[in-house]
Parts: sequence; structure tokens; C-alpha cells
Amino acid sequence: MAGNSQRKGAMRKPGSKKGAVVGSGGQRRRGLEGKGPTPKAENRPGHVANRRAGAIAKRAAKTQDKGANELVAGRNPVVELLRAHAPATGLYVAIGIEPDDRVAESVRLAADRGISVLEVSRPELDRLTAGAMHQGLALQVPPFEYAHPDDLLEAARATGEPALIVALDGVTDPRNLGAVIRSAAAFGANGVLLPQRRSAGMTAVAWRTSAGTAAKLPVAVATNLTRQLRAYAEAGLMIVGLDADATMDLDNLHLATSPLVVVAGSEGRGLTRLVREACDATVAIPMAAGVESLNASVAAGVVLAEVARQRRAAGRV
Repeated sequence: MAGNSQRKGAMRKPGSKKGAVVGSGGQRRRGLEGKGPTPKAENRPGHVANRRAGAIAKRAAKTQDKGANELVAGRNPVVELLRAHAPATGLYVAIGIEPDDRVAESVRLAADRGISVLEVSRPELDRLTAGAMHQGLALQVPPFEYAHPDDLLEAARATGEPALIVALDGVTDPRNLGAVIRSAAAFGANGVLLPQRRSAGMTAVAWRTSAGTAAKLPVAVATNLTRQLRAYAEAGLMIVGLDADATMDLDNLHLATSPLVVVAGSEGRGLTRLVREACDATVAIPMAAGVESLNASVAAGVVLAEVARQRRAAGRV
């Protein structure tokens, strides 16, 4: 009947063929092909390991977005920070990492101190460390606790030796800051003083470069660097600035055995005018002709080494 024919046509999908469909459309052949190696558990969507790694990474990212924590990446920096008992809130270990002595020691030290050891996938660790060379290991450190400038004087008095403080004027590279802290600790300084403005802070990069010494040496922040230098001068310290156009060279630095503040400026610009005026003397490092000036961290290390040498010599007299 015509009505029945129209009803059957209405039930058929547009463009469909009447009767059996010939062939599989290649589905049978594709079904026989291999799917490749099975991904690791943490990389398989829906797997409990994948969900756990994702949740850990999201918590870490949320914490970092608030600026509350920093991740120090790399096996050597991590193990050095843990050896130095630097404050830490979590140790991130990439799943499937090739272990060595540094990894084993880092995990052991973290566990002994009650620091959470968290396993995450390597891609997540890449993201958390912003593509840094983490070598499968990263340490989460809390915001750095800066000392008060007066604390540096107290640290000097506690040693019974002449004070030695390093001040930085306009050093904005955290790698330079970390290197200065490392040199200051190596040559017996009592602390490092930073200005509140136009200065690098204790970021993960500075932590990494300091090789954990920032956990042993106080780093203070001055609201006004010039004013604080004058306060140190009133307390009996001599203020010596590093300057290419100095009043003396390092060979004639006879103030080395006195209570001392060594001030290093930024590379290129050097000391600011007000800071230079607050100095009792300026000193230059003798160098071969045609060589450009040293950056702040190298220059500070050279001067601190000379100060330490003269103090050792004075102690033997």
C-alpha cells in the first residue's frame, strides 16, 4: 500500500542504502594493527597514577601562582640545599628517574626531615620548573625569610672578629646574588645586605647559585641602602665601595683588617652616586689592559678573598 511505503521510507535514515552493507570500511584491518607500547601508568588517562600525578601538579602550580614557594631544580642544587638544612616543603622526583647517589641521598635527607617526597611525571616536572634542567629532581622551598640589617651586626659580634658585611647596590640578576652569597660564606662574611628596591631577591635561581649557603648566611634587606650604610659607619664599620674609578687599588686596601662593609654595584652602571658618597673609600681591582670590568659576583669574590688573606696574615703576626 502507498501508506505503508511512505511509512517505511520515513523510518529509513537519509542517504542510507537498503539491504546489507558490503565490506567493513577498513575497520577489520585497522583492528588487527598494533597500538604500540603501553604508556606508563602516570601517562594513561583515567589511571589512578595519572590522576594522582595530576592532582599533585595542580596543587604545586596553585601554590606557585600565589608566589608562596619556589622550585629549585637539579640534582646537585637539591642535595646541597638538603645538606645545608635549607627550609623545604616538598621534594619532587620524576617517575622512572635514573637513580644515583645524589637522588638516594636527597630522598633520604628529605624523609629524615619529614619533607614530603612526591612522585610526578617528567612532563609535569618540566612544566613546574618552567623547563629548567631539573634532572628528575626539584625541591620546593618556602618564601625566603630576610634578616634585619641589625642582625648582621649581631652575627659579627657573636664571632668576636671584626665585622665583614657585603652590600649590593642595584644587582638585579639572581645568579649574581646567589654567587655573592656563596663567596661571602666562603670568605667569612657575616651577612649580605640588599636594598629593598632595584635588587634581585632570593628566588629559586639565587638559591640554586648559592648552593645552599643562603641557609647558613643571613641576608638582610634595607629600606634605604644609603641610610643603612651610614648607620653601619656610625657603628664603627668602614664602608668600601668597588669602583673602576677608585681612589685606591686592591693591593693598597689597608682597611681589610678593620670592621668592614664591602659594597658592590651593578655591572656597567657601578655604584649609584649616593652610595658612593657614603663610602669611606673606593677600591679597584687591578686587571690586564683591554679587559672589561668584572661582574658584581666575581668582583666581590676577588675582594673578599683579599680581605680574608690579609686577616689571616694579621692573625699570624
